[in-house]
Amino acid sequence: MLTSKSATNTHKLNRAHARRCVATAGASQKRTAKAHAVASAQAAAASVASTLAASLAVAGPALAADGDAGSAVGSVVGVLALAAGAGVFFSAADPEKRREEMTAAAGGDEMASVKTYFETEGASRWKKIYGDDEEEVNKVQLDIRMGHAQTVDKIVNWLDSDGLDGRTVADCGCGTGLLSIPLSLKGANVSASDISGPLVEEARSRASAAGAKSATFEVSDLESVDGKFNTVTCVDVMIHYPQNKVDAMIEHLASMSEEKLIVSFAPNTPYYSVLKRIGELAPGPSKATRAYLHKEEDVRAALKRAGFRVTRDEMTATNFYFSRLLEAERA
Repeated sequence: MLTSKSATNTHKLNRAHARRCVATAGASQKRTAKAHAVASAQAAAASVASTLAASLAVAGPALAADGDAGSAVGSVVGVLALAAGAGVFFSAADPEKRREEMTAAAGGDEMASVKTYFETEGASRWKKIYGDDEEEVNKVQLDIRMGHAQTVDKIVNWLDSDGLDGRTVADCGCGTGLLSIPLSLKGANVSASDISGPLVEEARSRASAAGAKSATFEVSDLESVDGKFNTVTCVDVMIHYPQNKVDAMIEHLASMSEEKLIVSFAPNTPYYSVLKRIGELAPGPSKATRAYLHKEEDVRAALKRAGFRVTRDEMTATNFYFSRLLEAERA
């Protein structure tokens, strides 16, 4: 039988044990809560990085070359503050290393690595973005789709105002045929090409469904396409080429054009360069292809050397799609 003193001691021991249990449980809950907080921060970071990457590393479009410098700096600061506030944990993987591995897998040929991308995951990605189903794309991809459509509309309106019936057009880098098809439907004879076999097949299917009978499609890179045409177009393709290759590409495309050459590119600005770097740090195989920005004066100089002068220009700017568009005529 317990004495009063021993009972009191036992009671004290039990209360101490209970406090230790509560303390242990509290510490465990704090660790769990901390783990959840870290996971939430990482999820938020991934969301921010993914959105930036989706908007910055997609094929084509860049930020306006003639944007307001003050607002540009403010936007960059805002983005960086958002990233810091979300506790962004960017991937430690070097994007340049990913590109080198991708190029090495293609035998050291960077353009071959781009072709591989557009024959595989790139093809399905862009067929979805440039498709018709809004439920298959996220808000960023839908915005890119709408931005590209605006660029296409501007080109169609330019050429249609000059008369398209019976004119010949080479649409180089045609993708899914978003420019080739409306040009054909307005009476032009369109010879379209793209580096991606799957995208060319998609373009053929869409052209057939739309009744665009005067459009033909073939698989070809820009360096290999040939022929003579009234107008040559190359839309949202230069982002895959460094400036020296763009110079050679413009010279080659210009040699095919008897009258007009229309190109679009991602303009090189400090604002976009910063955001592009942030986007590159986000993980994901779709960010492995290199994206090149180009100074407008360099593109204009290349057109001039090829014997063309810029006669019309436009800027397409949505939330996530920015593309500089130039129309040049043979001087």
